[in-house]
Amino acid sequence: MTRLRLHPERHLVSRIGWLRAAVLGANDGIVSTASLIVGVAAATAVRSDVLLAGVAGMVAGAMSMAAGEYVSVSSQSDTEEADLARERRELAEDFEAERDELTNIYMQRGLDRDLAGRVADQLMAKDALGAHARDELGISEITTARPVQAALTSAATFTAGAAMPLLAAALAPAGSVVPVVSVATLVFLGVLGALGARTGGADILRPTARVMFWGALAMAITAGVGRLFGTVAA
Repeated sequence: MTRLRLHPERHLVSRIGWLRAAVLGANDGIVSTASLIVGVAAATAVRSDVLLAGVAGMVAGAMSMAAGEYVSVSSQSDTEEADLARERRELAEDFEAERDELTNIYMQRGLDRDLAGRVADQLMAKDALGAHARDELGISEITTARPVQAALTSAATFTAGAAMPLLAAALAPAGSVVPVVSVATLVFLGVLGALGARTGGADILRPTARVMFWGALAMAITAGVGRLFGTVAA
């Protein structure tokens, strides 16, 4: 009897759930808070007003990210549960039709009819709902929605990201908040892009350039708006 030789593997796709929320939260925290600080500072506000605006933006943004992630991922979870409930009902009402459906899926993937039927029989004998969830609906342990995890991850990473430009603004010399925060933010975004790419196993250059470009654009626009309205108010 031939024994299968197994070796442990860790695939990066298993990180996709929390990694997406983490990168989104941190990036949004850095960009939105830095843009807010730069926009307020460009309107010739005093440092205390700039820092107050930054702190308010950090708290409001973290709560908004948590709520938004929870609601959106909960919607995904509700859809998955509805699909599973319907699949469970169909298995109870017409098991053979569901077996044929799974057989056709395996045939479309390259198996001949006889082998596809035997694979469907064996998988459905062990876990019929799990087989249909995975191969018909595309729902698996890796991709399943986790609303609480997404909400907490986004809130925590948004706060961590927002703290970076806020600290830069607090330490910047008087009258230099805009350039110091702008440069520091681009550095933070570059590091975030590189870390996100490395964690996800992707190439570093493109994600890093991408987040830096959009961050620079956001700060440039808000600085222009702040300068415009600051001049008008004056």
